[in-house]
Amino acid sequence: MKRLRIRQWMVIGMLIVLIVPRVFYEIPGLFDRYVWDNAKYSRQQTAMNDLVRAVGESDVARWSDPDWQAGIEQTIAAAQSGIVLLDALGREIYRFNSSGSESGVGQELSVMEQGHLLGRALFYSPKQTSEWATAFTILAGMFAILFIGFQIGRVVVKPLEAMSAAARRIAGGDLDFQLPESTVMEVADVRAAFQAMGKGLRESLIRQSELEEERRFFISSIAHDLRTPLFALRGFLARLERGGNPEKTARYAAICSKKAEQLERLVSDLFSYGQLSSLEQLLRPKPLDIGSLFEDITVDYVPQAREKGIELTYEAPAESRVLQGDAHLLRRAIGNLIENALRCTPTNGTISVRLHLENMRACFTVEDSGPGIPEQHLPHLFDAFYRGDDSRNPDNGGTGLGLTIARRIIRAHNGNLAGGNRSHGGAVFTGWIE
Repeated sequence: MKRLRIRQWMVIGMLIVLIVPRVFYEIPGLFDRYVWDNAKYSRQQTAMNDLVRAVGESDVARWSDPDWQAGIEQTIAAAQSGIVLLDALGREIYRFNSSGSESGVGQELSVMEQGHLLGRALFYSPKQTSEWATAFTILAGMFAILFIGFQIGRVVVKPLEAMSAAARRIAGGDLDFQLPESTVMEVADVRAAFQAMGKGLRESLIRQSELEEERRFFISSIAHDLRTPLFALRGFLARLERGGNPEKTARYAAICSKKAEQLERLVSDLFSYGQLSSLEQLLRPKPLDIGSLFEDITVDYVPQAREKGIELTYEAPAESRVLQGDAHLLRRAIGNLIENALRCTPTNGTISVRLHLENMRACFTVEDSGPGIPEQHLPHLFDAFYRGDDSRNPDNGGTGLGLTIARRIIRAHNGNLAGGNRSHGGAVFTGWIE
């Protein structure tokens, strides 16, 4: 659909108002002349030719003769015309108009003798007036005005009224609206902007609803995860207060210490997760040797791996590379992946950390020889608070935030992180940063 600017619409409207009535004014005369009464106009034309011939054949001196004038008036009346006779100096000698109005000079006759002008005769065609022409003109003008008003209402007024109604609906919280199209370019641009605004508001409300749902889930998850170790701590501390043999006391103290570690880990993860909402403000990129960083991270977890009887290895790239990154946040991200592998890998298992360079990227993998990730849990690996263990027992898994935190940190470094299973068993997490 071709769109025009409002100035073009105005020009078209003015042309319609000016041209259409004029065309309709001429139509009755054309029909009258060529269709309904052609013989009448033929007689008038013959009479006009006779009048011109009679004036041209007469002597200029007779033009002022009353008898000659009386005789020529019959011919003028038959032609339904008018005549003005002028002498050589342009002074009027005689005038007669049978129609009662003059529309303009139809013919002009100059009488010459030996190269000298003796006089001139001006023949006027009668102005054709028709009631039908007047009526057609009025109707055509009304039609043109109504047509233009209808078009303006359709392409300008109606869309603007719809936008006004939509604005009131938006103010009332209703974002479900439809706006009619318009062939006026300015109105179409406003309509497009209005619909884009409505779409943005709908998306914003949906996002706000999702964030609110995430917030409620976040709070309920915190309450659940904090309550479980606190409840266990309270029970075992009560037993310690009652006293008992040294063996039970030592066992209860060890359990309390373990629950305290779980609480510390949960609080630490919750703090980190809360900070990640404004990760762009926390990120402090600096030049760092990515190979040395990965080696330091792996070395930090070697003691924990040995304590569980797990072999933790690191495979470094052949060359070193300096990248821009936040060493503290990257330690947290890669550390979360290694901690996740340590929890899932059984005794005598292996964990392998590999780093290699591709163009300007540093690509890494963290593999373990554990049982792998069940297929139904793969789509939710990086969802906050999601754990494959439905019981949400911290003894069997983490807080459900470690992988979420890791991915957000990696993405903040213009990279990405994905997880899956190895073909020969165990889980593998693959990522890259720039």
